[in-house]
Amino acid sequence: MASAEQLGQQGVTGQGKTKVILYWLEKSRAQRILWLLEELNIDYELKTYKRENMLAPSELKKVHPLGKSPLVSIQAEGAAEPLVLAESGFITEYLIEHFQPSLAPKQYQKGKEGQVQGETEEWLRYRYLMHYAEGTLMPYLVTALLLRTIREKSPFFIKPIANAITGNVESLYLKPNLEKNLNFLEDQIKSAPDGGGYLCGSKLTGADILLSFPLSAAKGRAGLTEEKYPALCAYVDRLEAMEGNKKAIQKIIEVEGAYNLF
Repeated sequence: MASAEQLGQQGVTGQGKTKVILYWLEKSRAQRILWLLEELNIDYELKTYKRENMLAPSELKKVHPLGKSPLVSIQAEGAAEPLVLAESGFITEYLIEHFQPSLAPKQYQKGKEGQVQGETEEWLRYRYLMHYAEGTLMPYLVTALLLRTIREKSPFFIKPIANAITGNVESLYLKPNLEKNLNFLEDQIKSAPDGGGYLCGSKLTGADILLSFPLSAAKGRAGLTEEKYPALCAYVDRLEAMEGNKKAIQKIIEVEGAYNLF
């Protein structure tokens, strides 16, 4: 395990002296949370971990019983014990609500506060996409990774069988579903409200940050090409060029010596 304290930008949290720690695992979705912490404008500590046989190390079970990453611990001033957060969507929602509400769109239309169907289009997109990122899109990318691993790691004498099985799964299940989702997101970015630019409107939100990891991965390994999805590719390029994202990557390079998406 490599560990180093990495301080984010100074900021006022409204929570007193709150200690925030990110438990970051290489080649994992934890990178999105590191970017989020940069956008929150708060101090935080970064602890980094290496994979062992492709899995998270057992050390992370000391932080959370499932031993996965990302994990974030938060200890408010005066609190006896830290609060440990797991699951990217929950972590993102909790941190935004407490430290940077501007990363979530306004929930209600003017004059419709608290009413059923009184929500803004931006907020409805935001809340949906926060769940979509992990609940719908990521499982397909994980499946793609598993199939690729089976092909690459299979002993030579069963490679023809492994290739045939994984090829059928890809053609009959994986590729059609990935194409359907990429087409959906292409339409979403084209139809984003308030002039667009991001999936929920003209401003960056937590949903964009959550989707940054699977979409960057899709550019490399899941068929997201500029030829087929020009608007979506341009959107991913904008996310990758954002200062907070670049700072998060640079912090990993400083600690680990290099950064690899997968």
